[in-house]
Amino acid sequence: MTFEPEFRWTSAARTDIGLVRSRNEDCLLEHAARGLWAVADGMGGHAYGDVASRMVIAALDTLPAAGPAGLRQSIAVALEQLRSVNGQLRAEAAARKVTMMGSTVVVLLAYGGEAGYLWAGDSRIYLYRNGRLQQLTRDHSQAEELRARGAALRADAPVPNGITRALGAADTIDIEHGSLPVRDGDLFLLCSDGLSNPVNEQGIADALATGDCGAAVAELIAKALANGGRDNISVVVARADDVCSDKTMLNPAL
Repeated sequence: MTFEPEFRWTSAARTDIGLVRSRNEDCLLEHAARGLWAVADGMGGHAYGDVASRMVIAALDTLPAAGPAGLRQSIAVALEQLRSVNGQLRAEAAARKVTMMGSTVVVLLAYGGEAGYLWAGDSRIYLYRNGRLQQLTRDHSQAEELRARGAALRADAPVPNGITRALGAADTIDIEHGSLPVRDGDLFLLCSDGLSNPVNEQGIADALATGDCGAAVAELIAKALANGGRDNISVVVARADDVCSDKTMLNPAL
């Protein structure tokens, strides 16, 4: 006889203004009980980035619980919600008489034994599993497009850092998404580029290796600040534990 895994989710989240910026244009969402997490990074080079990121998170916060169709339905509803807020951002920019109000977004959805993720821009989702870190998202950025084409840059050449896709940037938005089966002990990291730029993958993996969501969030924020803190920093760490696994039954506190 086989049993389907049943996961209990725990998480921690924090956003920090950093050491240089005058305001925080990041916004985040953390609802472990609903299996819903998100990070939005308002585009600081444009007007009202903080308003844009808050609008994105407010829209995601209204997502309903997963229906009978499970994760597939949840992803479809989230896609529609993000497309809707894209239109709202375009309308709000026109009303405020500014060229654009934009924000990146990454979303993690958990249902049953699966996790789904959606994104637009250069905020990221990582999976830490069995001591290995994997980036699940691919940046929508000029630098990533160059790498995808195999373009070679001189060592002393500046790396373009503009993003090529974001909510509010155009009348239509192509939001990428994916899903994967969850395993016992999986850790998911959602972050703005205020973390992924100053902290390399080894530094991220080392912080997640403790397996403690709160401790990992605190360590990652501290590392980004120690490396200059030139941008707003947002970090969400979510952990899945199989309630039927031997370790969980032996230690219910896990």
